[in-house]
Amino acid sequence: MQPTVRVKLWIMMFLNFFVWGIWFVTMGTYLIKGNIGASGEQTGLAYGTQCLGAIIAPFIIGLIADKFFAAQKILAVLHLVGAAVMYFISSQQNFGSFYSFLLIYMILYMPTLALVNSISLKQISSPEKEFAGIRMWGTIGWIVAGLIIGWMAWEKNPENLNVTFRVASIISTMFGGFCFFLPNTPPPKAGQKISISEILGLDALKILQNRNYLIFFFSSILICIPLAFYYGQTNLFLNEMGMTKAAAKMTMGQIAETIFLFLMPWFFGKFGTKQMLLIGMMAWIIRYALFAYGDIGTNSWMLYSGIILHGICYDFFFVTGQIYTDRIAGPKVRSSAQGLITLATYGLGMYIGFYVAGMYVDKYKISDTMHDWKNIWIFPCLFAAGVALLFLFFFRNKKK
Repeated sequence: MQPTVRVKLWIMMFLNFFVWGIWFVTMGTYLIKGNIGASGEQTGLAYGTQCLGAIIAPFIIGLIADKFFAAQKILAVLHLVGAAVMYFISSQQNFGSFYSFLLIYMILYMPTLALVNSISLKQISSPEKEFAGIRMWGTIGWIVAGLIIGWMAWEKNPENLNVTFRVASIISTMFGGFCFFLPNTPPPKAGQKISISEILGLDALKILQNRNYLIFFFSSILICIPLAFYYGQTNLFLNEMGMTKAAAKMTMGQIAETIFLFLMPWFFGKFGTKQMLLIGMMAWIIRYALFAYGDIGTNSWMLYSGIILHGICYDFFFVTGQIYTDRIAGPKVRSSAQGLITLATYGLGMYIGFYVAGMYVDKYKISDTMHDWKNIWIFPCLFAAGVALLFLFFFRNKKK
C-alpha cells in the first residue's frame, strides 16, 4: 500500500469516528439534565436511533455500495447531507423534534461504519495484520472528541452541550469533501446481472449458513443488549458520582482500545477467533461489576478500571468480529456482510438494550439528581455472563 493511501485511510477513520464521538457520549447527560429535560425512557429511545439506522444500513449498502456506486462517493454524500441534519438537531428545544432529526441523521450515519471498513479492506492484503492499525485511527478520533469536551468543560453546564452537535456538523461537512479524494472502491458487482435479493443486500445472508458464524451473529445481538447500558448511561453515571470531566476521562477506554489494536495481530495468533470473542465478553462482565460497586472515593479505582476495560470489550469482540466477517464473506459480498454485522452489533441488540437501560434509569431514580446505579449495573453484568456461557457452549473451538 502506498504511504499516501495509508494516510488517507487514517484520516478517514479519524474523522468518521470523531463526528460520532463528539456528541454521542454526552447526549444522555444533555437530554436529561439540559434544556430538553427528557426521561430515561426517552433517552433510551434517542440512543435507539443508532440501532434503527444500523438495521436499515445493510439495505443501503447492499443496494448501492456493492452494485452501483463507488463506496467513497456514497460516504461523501452521506456525510454532507448528515452535516445539514446535524445542524438542525443542535437547535431543537423539545424531545419530539430532536428525536425526529436524530433518527434521520442516524439512518444516514450508520452505513458509514460499514463503508469505511470496506474501503480499508479493499486496500490491504492481510486484514489480520493491517486492518487494526487503520481502524485504530477511528479510536483516536473518538479520544480527541472526548478530550475536547473535557477541555472545554461543556459538561459543567449540560444545556450548553448542544454545541457538540454543531461541531459535528462542521467537521462532517469538511469530511464529506475529503471523501471524494479517498482511494477508489468500485462496486464489486457492477455490470453483473443481479437478483432482487442481491439488490436488497440479502445475498450476504448466505454467510449465516456457516454454523459458527450463525452462533457469532446471534451472540452479537445478545451481547449488545448490555453494551447499550455502557454507551447510553456511563457519562450520566460518572457525572452523578461526582467525577469531573467525565467525558475526557472516559477516553481512557479508547486509549486502551488503541493499545490493544496494536497488539491484535499477536492476539489473533495466540488465541484465535473463539478465545478472542470470549475474552471480550468476560471484560464486559467484569466492567459492569466494577461499576456496580465503585464510587468516587476509596473505590474510584473500580470506576477507572471499568472505563479502561472498554479497550478489551471493543477490540476483542467488535474488531475481531469485523475481521471474522470479512474472512467468511469474501470480496463479492464484503460491503453487504459488513452491513449485516453492523445490523447485529449496532442494530437489533442495542435497540433493545437502549430501551431497557432507559427503563432501568427511570425505575431506579432516587431523586432529580441521583439514581441507584448499583441496581442498574447488576442487570447488564448478569446478562453478559449468560451470553458468554451460551457462546462458549455452542461455538466450535477453531483457532483460525
